[in-house]
Amino acid sequence: MTEPLDRAALLRLAAGAAVVGAIPDGVRKALTVDFPQPHPKWRFVFVNHALTNPFFVPTKDGSYDAAALLGTSVEWTGSTSSDVGEMVKAMRHAVATQADGIAVSIVDPQAFNGPTALALARGIPVVSYNADGGKGNTRLAYYGQDNYQSGLELGARLVRLVDRGDVYLFIATPRQQNIQPRIDGALDAIRDSGSPITAHVVASGVDVGRELTKIEATYKANRGLRGLFAVDAGSTAGVAAVMRKHGLHERGVKAGGYDLLPATLRAIHDRELDFTIDQQPYLQGFLPVLQLFLYRYSTGLVAPADTNTGLHFVTHANVSRYLTTKSRFEGSSSREQYPVG
Repeated sequence: MTEPLDRAALLRLAAGAAVVGAIPDGVRKALTVDFPQPHPKWRFVFVNHALTNPFFVPTKDGSYDAAALLGTSVEWTGSTSSDVGEMVKAMRHAVATQADGIAVSIVDPQAFNGPTALALARGIPVVSYNADGGKGNTRLAYYGQDNYQSGLELGARLVRLVDRGDVYLFIATPRQQNIQPRIDGALDAIRDSGSPITAHVVASGVDVGRELTKIEATYKANRGLRGLFAVDAGSTAGVAAVMRKHGLHERGVKAGGYDLLPATLRAIHDRELDFTIDQQPYLQGFLPVLQLFLYRYSTGLVAPADTNTGLHFVTHANVSRYLTTKSRFEGSSSREQYPVG
């Protein structure tokens, strides 16, 4: 007869299974019933600013895996076009329908303050992920990068690659809190370096196809440029496509950006793109569910804690491990309506 696993062993096994996206039914059941007290199937709602953006495919996978592990449910709602009004409406609906916890991407520094305060007043815990808004928001914790510091790192890498000339920085949605701080950090790093580099910021939009069109038009109008860089997943994939199509890397043009879309990773492997930044999108879905659950289960004694999901440069030297990893950690999925190949 097999010896029963203790709690530590079960958690180790489940954590390993979650990494590959295949939690065995027996382990899931054991974890669920092994808690000292039974719990409801709590409903956690994610309010998102770009529901069809491929960046959030692995974020959704992380939330689904955590929900399956803990015996909860997850809903995703919000906007497909970074419409703050739609997001606020979705958040208020989650409060009105008595969600057990809310994770919201706070892309505006003020608009979510009221809904957050309302949710907390009604006993609904609120955490933020991917974007953290302003200091006036009373959310309990944030899960994601320090976006300004990330931008500084991007700018420092850019300065090492480009010694002089014009560089173009693409941003899908200027002024939104998830990516504007990256542009701010990059521009500060370029300025502080003292290098004779002129940086131009271009708004590329939230639609991946239109981002590509905007980036290519920018290159054609400025063929003497020395660098193409981006601060969001879709724009980075667009930069990679333009670099490949026009053979720009062979001409000395440098390029880089963010996130793990398959097209971006392939471009790095093929030396069309110099780098991308991994900000752990899977964790930005997994951790909010885990900590909302613990907050509920402990009746508020285990408070959610801020988590910086980090910054890791992916280059030609280490991209192979990303290319051989299952796609649930990148921006593609056979289950999603908007996969990017």
